[in-house]
Amino acid sequence: MNPLSKTAGPQGQRWREMQRSALQSASVFVRDVGHGLMEVSHNTLALVGLAAVALLIFAVGRADIRHQVEVVALDWLQTRQVERQLASGNMLAVSADPDAVARATAADPSDLTRQQAAVAQWISRRYKVAPEPISALVQEAWALGQRAKLDPTLILAVMAIESRFNPFAQSPVGAQGLMQVMTHIHDDKYVSFGGNRAAFDPISNLRVGVQVLKDCIVRAGSLHDGLRYYVGAAFLDSDGGYAGKVLSEQAYLAAVADGKRVPLNAPHNPPPLPAPQLLNVDATLPAPAESPASAPETPADQVALLTAKP
Repeated sequence: MNPLSKTAGPQGQRWREMQRSALQSASVFVRDVGHGLMEVSHNTLALVGLAAVALLIFAVGRADIRHQVEVVALDWLQTRQVERQLASGNMLAVSADPDAVARATAADPSDLTRQQAAVAQWISRRYKVAPEPISALVQEAWALGQRAKLDPTLILAVMAIESRFNPFAQSPVGAQGLMQVMTHIHDDKYVSFGGNRAAFDPISNLRVGVQVLKDCIVRAGSLHDGLRYYVGAAFLDSDGGYAGKVLSEQAYLAAVADGKRVPLNAPHNPPPLPAPQLLNVDATLPAPAESPASAPETPADQVALLTAKP
């Protein structure tokens, strides 16, 4: 029998119709499933979008969330920037800090007064330090001197003898910074500056040091004895010549501020009497007694000899 006869006649026709019907049903099923998936996807995306909008509205209304999002976004952008700079080998761009200049203790020497500029230039040359940071310290010493009723040259002289204008100096007993303040003893005074580490910030150390110096002078009742208190020798037989060195340096600075020429290598000879003041010391302090004619040279006498013209 011929096998093709099975697909011929009425039976073959019915077989072909059944195949077409099955294919049409499968096509309809697939199409319906596809349409259903599309609907579900659209609805899901719509729900996600609505949820995102709701979260955004909620976040906009919360300042803390906005700040956190900004911090995360900024951190991500900075990380990406650093990665790109590292890939290009530009290390300077990676370590760049545009705000660094705001943290620098420096001032333009041309912004100083005549007295201040003369003192800053002399200190810069005598102690081999840059004029810009010294200019900032001189300006601050003048401002603090007016408020504390202390001569600014006295404040600068203490810095010169204590640290030679090294803001990171530390003594064997723990005195730190420009004014060599005993940080662990006066830690309460650094609270308003953010803590003890501010001892190594030149301006903070200077302000705390001036307060300590002022307290010592008031407590002792005189400038000379106040310096002995400041160095911790109030109850000792000798201060090792400290007060004399400070007052000698102050006399040089006062002369420089007055327009006189003082050698850069002028010695620190301990004088017996306080140096003359450019600003009036607190009126509560007694004035120094006059030196007898037979007394050794005062700081003013020393400066006069150093600056005398032949």
